[in-house]
Amino acid sequence: MSLTLQRIPAFSSSLFCRCSSKFLDRLCSRMISKKMRVSDALACKETGSDVRIQGWVRSVRPQKDNLFLHLNDGSSLQPLQVVASSQLNTRDLTFGCAVDITGTLEKSPNKRQNVELQAQSIKVVGECNPMDFPFKIKERHPLEYIRQFPHLRCRTNAFSSMLRIRSEATAAIQSFFRDHGYVQIHTPVITSNDCEGAGELFQVEPTGDKKDSDDPHFFSVPAYLTVSGQLHLEVMAGAFSAVYTFGPTFRAENSQSRRHLAEFYMVEAEIAFTESLDDLMKVMEDLFKAATEHVFSNCTEDVELFHKHVAPGHREQVDPMLNRKFNVISYTEAIDILKSSSQNFTFSPEWGRDLQTEHEKFLVKHCGNTPVFVVNYPYELKPFYARDNQDHPRHTAAAVDLLVPGVGELCGGSLREERLQLLTQRLSQAGLEDTYAWYLQLREFGSVPHGGFGMGFERYLQCILGLNNIKDAIPFARFSHSCQL
Repeated sequence: MSLTLQRIPAFSSSLFCRCSSKFLDRLCSRMISKKMRVSDALACKETGSDVRIQGWVRSVRPQKDNLFLHLNDGSSLQPLQVVASSQLNTRDLTFGCAVDITGTLEKSPNKRQNVELQAQSIKVVGECNPMDFPFKIKERHPLEYIRQFPHLRCRTNAFSSMLRIRSEATAAIQSFFRDHGYVQIHTPVITSNDCEGAGELFQVEPTGDKKDSDDPHFFSVPAYLTVSGQLHLEVMAGAFSAVYTFGPTFRAENSQSRRHLAEFYMVEAEIAFTESLDDLMKVMEDLFKAATEHVFSNCTEDVELFHKHVAPGHREQVDPMLNRKFNVISYTEAIDILKSSSQNFTFSPEWGRDLQTEHEKFLVKHCGNTPVFVVNYPYELKPFYARDNQDHPRHTAAAVDLLVPGVGELCGGSLREERLQLLTQRLSQAGLEDTYAWYLQLREFGSVPHGGFGMGFERYLQCILGLNNIKDAIPFARFSHSCQL
């Protein structure tokens, strides 16, 4: 079998030669274009490179000869300006549509941006009808409005900024604990323990045909969605000197207020070989300051959006928190401050009663609008694991809450009761000695003084950004009578 080489006909060659150089340039650019994120393109200092960028159109401005687009892919608050020939404009190229654009990065003549993309081809990947789209071009929608669209609100500047900040804050918290020698523990979401003792739990059971008539409980005991990973961290603190967890927690509290979620994230830490609340307070303060400084340094534009448009002037409230040492007062001092004030509280402050949100916010203002630790709460107010101070005449526990401006309680913690006799006595009084037999056993085998705390992650974001409603600090809010998506 032989192969015959045939000469290309002359008419084909001439046809090829007549192809426009512009078409060839476009074809080649699509073959060699480097895929790039918007944030990387905006930071690019070398112009003239062929790139491919995919994202969503934030604005369209057609002119006689040129077409101007603003393109974003979620990697930055600032969009990339795209300049194209008006011939590339199509009816489906609208606000909100998804596009795939190839072109050349060039230095922009506009002083407000370093580069722009000179488009050679624009492909609409996903159409968007701007008349039906709930968010309108160049309109700043309030958070209350965009909250109605949990499936679409990530398309807005405010919410996408919050999500980038949340991601960066997560990384900052993880880095803080890693740099200080903590071991991360993945504590279970399903547990048989009611750590807080509040009873506001979501019970977990199978449905339908999977139920066992002989045993009503899938796990043979009642099981719940966790309210805290603390007890599991205490287990690990018997083998590691410092541990932490960062994950979802759940409260079945029937409330739709701006302060409550049924599902939220908690940062929790446990430290072995500590006998002082000062050790816990130092970690809380250092964590808050380190994470916030990291977020402010790495999400400058996103943070500025909140401090300028959502909570104007809030930055002036946060900066003092980073530059001043947190205050410390006792619970008894807190009650005295509240009772001596001229303010009329909805809940009358009395020793032995828990502090309400209105009390917490007043105490923060009284202390110069700087975070304040409240220590040594009444013994009867705290769960069984809080260490007994064995003081008289007012009986207190070695517990601490961190109160911050605008939010109230951000962190709560305590030294844990490591003395077997005292712990056994308290569990016995509560009728929990059998339920927590394993917890008592921890005190029998190499037990050490230890303590820990938890910080509400969404409350932390509220504090540093000035968010009024906690539902705006989480990607998908779950609360009483609402579980969309």
